[in-house]
Amino acid sequence: MRQTKILLSDKEIPSKWYNIMADMPNLPKPPLHPATQQPIGPQDLTPIFPMALIEQEVSQERWIDIPQEVLDIYTLWRPAPLFRAHRLEAALKTPAKIYYKYEGVSPAGSHKPNTAIPQAYYNKKAGVKRIATETGAGQWGTAMALAGRLFGLDVTVYMVKVSFSQKPYRRIAMETWGATVHASPTKLTNSGRKILELDPDSPGSLGIAISEAVEDAATHDDTNYALGSVLNHVCLHQTVIGLEAQKQMEIVGDYPDVVIGCCGGGSNLAGIGFPFLHDKLAGKKKNVRIVAVEPASCPTLTKGEFRYDFGDVAGLTPYMTMYTLGHDFMPPGIHAGGLRYHGDSQLVSQLYHDKLIEAVAYPQTTVFEAAIQFANTEAIIPAPESAHAIRAAIDEAIRAKEEGKQKTILFNLSGHGYLDLQAYADYHEGKLTDYEYPEAKIREALARLPKI
Repeated sequence: MRQTKILLSDKEIPSKWYNIMADMPNLPKPPLHPATQQPIGPQDLTPIFPMALIEQEVSQERWIDIPQEVLDIYTLWRPAPLFRAHRLEAALKTPAKIYYKYEGVSPAGSHKPNTAIPQAYYNKKAGVKRIATETGAGQWGTAMALAGRLFGLDVTVYMVKVSFSQKPYRRIAMETWGATVHASPTKLTNSGRKILELDPDSPGSLGIAISEAVEDAATHDDTNYALGSVLNHVCLHQTVIGLEAQKQMEIVGDYPDVVIGCCGGGSNLAGIGFPFLHDKLAGKKKNVRIVAVEPASCPTLTKGEFRYDFGDVAGLTPYMTMYTLGHDFMPPGIHAGGLRYHGDSQLVSQLYHDKLIEAVAYPQTTVFEAAIQFANTEAIIPAPESAHAIRAAIDEAIRAKEEGKQKTILFNLSGHGYLDLQAYADYHEGKLTDYEYPEAKIREALARLPKI
């Protein structure tokens, strides 16, 4: 009997997170203070982060213990299942084997609670009363609202305005878990007011929403900031995905030739990819490929520059080395709102710069074609972000067929799309158009990068 779903027991949830900084051949350059351009220290981050997360941000220990309180909540949905996509393979007539790790089984419907839960836990231990955060497509905001509810924290979410309008059910989910949600840019912060003065009809961006959330946290003593991607500790927490997947691949006696994840800020790719990259860096599996997939309308890795830049629009964050399109880059309002970020994780950026991972970009109509094919074969309607990984996995399987080669493909199905059905309605009605960000516009934004 063929094995389609590979499950683990609760006892097999990883007890430690994997920290790739212990094994990277080159660590990212240190973040710099925006005023002095000198390396920042823990004291610069304590106004918005608890010390436990600051320590994880800079740690070079390979394995970091997951607190028991976090593991207890992880058991609500972890271990997440690994599936063999037999029906998709048959439809493609490919010799490739396709596996996907399904993170849509979480209460929030995506991989985001993997880090929201520990972030809420560490903030609660530090005596914080409220969390200010941002969200693009709403998956992170939903996860943080849930985590806040579980740990008794108030949560304020600045949601990118275009997604606030496109995805009302995400907002309703956040509000159901007790969060206060604002369409960003708002008139509640200096950052938001400045943006609205320049463009009263601004659709918003993750960079703007981050500015508002950071300002909120920095100006309220009882409030800390939480970020759903990009930062080192966020990538660390997400490695439970890949660590579980490794155990599940062992059960079926297989190992991926290529590991794929969609990439906006980088945490989802890190979650599925970093544990397998550990094998590569340790010399165990030298040929495994890690592929980041991004939208052609926000092509950070594939068209950005590896530079110091702000993580937000207003310049409130430290300077960080990353692949960036410029912190004031304004992406179009595509439905894959979680991938509309101007930069990338320092860790993902450094690994890409060192050619240890690959990147590819796709326009949204071909991504939705892949999403429809996946839904019609594997029965799950994927989130628009996750569908980018599906597109790349299908293309890898087609190449295997053309080359007549066996290949094992693993991708992270990072969330379901049942709260994103307007995107599918727009696709079916022919309203989605492809937009490849003009090179000239990218050059203009990059020209405004800080000179360091």
